[in-house]
Amino acid sequence: MAEYKFKLPVSEEDVRRLRVGDIVYVTGTMVTARDQAHRRVLELVKKGEKPPVDLRGLALYHCGPVVRKKPSGEWEIVAAGPTTSTRMEVLEAEFIEATGVRIIIGKGGMGSRTAEACRKHGAVYAVFTGGAAVLAANAIKRVKEVHWLDLGIPEAMWVLEVEDFGPLVVTIDSTGRNLYAELMAEAKKRLEEEIYPRIGLR
Repeated sequence: MAEYKFKLPVSEEDVRRLRVGDIVYVTGTMVTARDQAHRRVLELVKKGEKPPVDLRGLALYHCGPVVRKKPSGEWEIVAAGPTTSTRMEVLEAEFIEATGVRIIIGKGGMGSRTAEACRKHGAVYAVFTGGAAVLAANAIKRVKEVHWLDLGIPEAMWVLEVEDFGPLVVTIDSTGRNLYAELMAEAKKRLEEEIYPRIGLR
């Protein structure tokens, strides 16, 4: 296990150095996107149009932030905990290919399609601790832009300037290794080979 601090945008070469279990902190531009923002980006790409933010080399955060407006009119992020990433599994592989995003951040793991896209295109999936929404917000220095507020505040695309955002634990690396899948397989094996026989189940 190694620790890395990256300035965004990050290169494919740097991302391909990462391995499952590595700890990452990111500084620079991070963009939030949940289900609806993923779909809108992909719709634009299919029409030959560009999303409002060039995501190449950036970090994408599965997050619906809690925000407020300051008297100055600027947005402030109050809390920014991660959204469960499996919601985006059906969209993420295509999103990675279409946008060139390098680091996907969320919680709860992702599936085989995302793992294959990370392997093919040079990206990683990393988890941020659930329940640490205020810690996440403290690493967000300012809101640079916000797009698609018509989707609602949690589903809008927030473009954030972050400093040492983390710790992020890599759970899918660019070799396609998927820590959550490995843990699930090991748990299933133990159930079938050790636990079930002890309680009389086969």
